[in-house]
Amino acid sequence: MERIPADGFDTSRFEASRNRLASLAYRLLGSAADAEDAVQDAFLHWQAADRQRIKVPEAWLTKVVTNLCLDRLRSAQARRERTAGAWLPEPLLDGDPMLGPADTFVQRESVSLAVLTLMERLSPLERAVYVLREAFSYSHAEIAGILDIGESASQQHLHRARRRVTAERRRGADEVDPASARKVVEEFLAAASSGRTDRLVALLTDDATAISDGAGLAAKLLRFDTAERIATVARAGFTPSPAKRRLAGGTPSVHYAVVNGGPAVLFVVDDRVVGSVTFDLAYGRIATVRGIAAPARLARLTEAWRRHEPEEPLVARW
Repeated sequence: MERIPADGFDTSRFEASRNRLASLAYRLLGSAADAEDAVQDAFLHWQAADRQRIKVPEAWLTKVVTNLCLDRLRSAQARRERTAGAWLPEPLLDGDPMLGPADTFVQRESVSLAVLTLMERLSPLERAVYVLREAFSYSHAEIAGILDIGESASQQHLHRARRRVTAERRRGADEVDPASARKVVEEFLAAASSGRTDRLVALLTDDATAISDGAGLAAKLLRFDTAERIATVARAGFTPSPAKRRLAGGTPSVHYAVVNGGPAVLFVVDDRVVGSVTFDLAYGRIATVRGIAAPARLARLTEAWRRHEPEEPLVARW
């Protein structure tokens, strides 16, 4: 049998952990591009390390990636970007390996756009403990070793993180039957296209919110906090026009999709996703609408879409 060179074997060990590490980094950073950078930096650390002294490579790599992500979250540039009102989690198409693990409701919820947004309000350490414990089931002893803190500190961080996420998570925002979620979104699209504001308002919760990057052009996120205002903006936003088609680079088709575990509609031109509108549901109605059109935040979604076999579009030519 041909002997695998040490470097080849070590590279294979790293690659075997790549998806898990990327999933961890994505939950910590909320950005697929930043997560990929963190994992690549970890690979450089792995190559430079004395690997003979690393007893448990998976644990060593988890510690390196977690701390690289914490460095990013603590950096002055990241704080400016995330507090400037222009940050949203990067959406990922259903089936993307960065969304794993997804065996339990808590694991799936930890990568939802709603929880990724809520985690922005946690400190970097609270966020790390929450992700390691809730999404990856690490013990407090293991988390203490990864973060160089005591077990009691890990427990305290988790308690604070759970309390804040639970307190701010919308009531009724449990897992939704996929068929029911699709029906609500299709009704929303039909109502927005019809121009009837009253039909849109009826589909929204009383405390609904909408967040948009202004077709990718706004310096700060646009926020709308009443059902009537959201309905007006949605009616205008979902009405096609020559100017919107020029901005999109063509005439989009509109597709239903599952993004970060939740319902969404994607605007697609020539296999390129030019807009993503995602929905959080509560008690069968729409609680949050997020619109993203900045190309940098749709790059990985576009790559996944090109490998995807889509259903017939909801709207063939928008």
